[in-house]
Amino acid sequence: MNVVPLHGTRPHSRGNGPQKTGIIAALDVGSTKVCCLIAKVEPPSRNSVSGPKIKILGVGHHAARGIRAGAVVNVEEAERSIRLAVDAAERMAQVSIAEVYVSIAGGLPNSISYSSKVDVAGEVIGQGDVSAVTGQAMRQASAAGKVLLHASAVHYSVDDARGVRDPLGMHGSKLGVDINAVLVEPGAMHNLAMVVERCHLSVAGFVIAPYAAGRSVLVSDEIELGTTLIDMGGATTSVAVFYDGNLVYGDVLPIGGHHVTKDLARGLSTTIAHAERMKTLYGSALPSIYDDREMISVPVLGERGVDAINQVPRSMLTGIIRPRLEEIFEIVRDRLEQSPVANKMGRQMVLCGGASQLTGMREAAGQIMSRNIRMASPVGFSGLPDSSKSPAFSVATGLLSYALDPDYHMTELLEFSRETVKSTRYLNRVGRWIKESF
Repeated sequence: MNVVPLHGTRPHSRGNGPQKTGIIAALDVGSTKVCCLIAKVEPPSRNSVSGPKIKILGVGHHAARGIRAGAVVNVEEAERSIRLAVDAAERMAQVSIAEVYVSIAGGLPNSISYSSKVDVAGEVIGQGDVSAVTGQAMRQASAAGKVLLHASAVHYSVDDARGVRDPLGMHGSKLGVDINAVLVEPGAMHNLAMVVERCHLSVAGFVIAPYAAGRSVLVSDEIELGTTLIDMGGATTSVAVFYDGNLVYGDVLPIGGHHVTKDLARGLSTTIAHAERMKTLYGSALPSIYDDREMISVPVLGERGVDAINQVPRSMLTGIIRPRLEEIFEIVRDRLEQSPVANKMGRQMVLCGGASQLTGMREAAGQIMSRNIRMASPVGFSGLPDSSKSPAFSVATGLLSYALDPDYHMTELLEFSRETVKSTRYLNRVGRWIKESF
């Protein structure tokens, strides 16, 4: 595993919490838009049973340039998009920010499970036993050559008892652990961190997009009982499976709503801008008996004038949109069925993201996935403008939730990963010196 330190950033920092000023910031770098949210952490009231609350102070978003499928492809254009989004949020909030939590969807993030088992040193399981079994599991990922983005102990086992959450103090002779790790290509993370640094910001932490969305739109029971979250973006579709309070699976597919727009542009011989407009106003994932009667005006690509407009039935739009959506959900279904957490998905599935707002999306997803589908939007954020209370802002608001309550349980796993990489690099340098000298 290659845990690469990024200059001026803390890509793996966990447990930092809000800044001393109580200001937290999130940066959602998507393929179609860059969104920055600035918020203030408000302490709970004296009679409140809930924890601190998040009050949105500033919102800024700009069309994404230089970003493709969640990865940076043009540094200057990506930097400009981020600068404009951050500047708009800072002007609205009337504060300046120094660090942000950043979502990541590029770099082919994938979820891998690792298992290990060790003999207990004494009669009672202690911290040394837990560290030993955890270290053994993390060593299996050392040859992956990727950056460890998330890691969580899904559950422990003591002898024949499985599903143990905290084995400390228990009696047993064998201790096992199943760990879920989300790995990402180091190049994509380096490039994204570099662009953020060029905007004079430091990265407080990277969070995989679907996990951030889950922190924003899922309720506690869904995370405990087993829920699959699908975040449908412009050029990517992110998937996360939550079970027993943990992220047990994460994946990002390089296909999204913009592919539907391009299909319409090609099929109707019109511009991408007009195709996006028609998809938003008239598009549907479900056919209707009235679609053949309703005619839609479609400007012809490259032509001008009144004669350069075609009239097509609305059913033609549905006929182009539906196959692409079926492809997306079928790929998601196949990936989930092939994963080791297929038995933990449950019947509940939650849709969010800008592309999920297409008419009939919930019903179409239910038909293809054979699951109970719920459409979700950010909840629990005061000060959020009405225009931002949509599924398209699920990741950005989820980053704020993560900033307020980072994953403390991941610290030990990530620290072990750093130590493993340091020792591995040292041994590699010694071996290279011996080979070159003798």
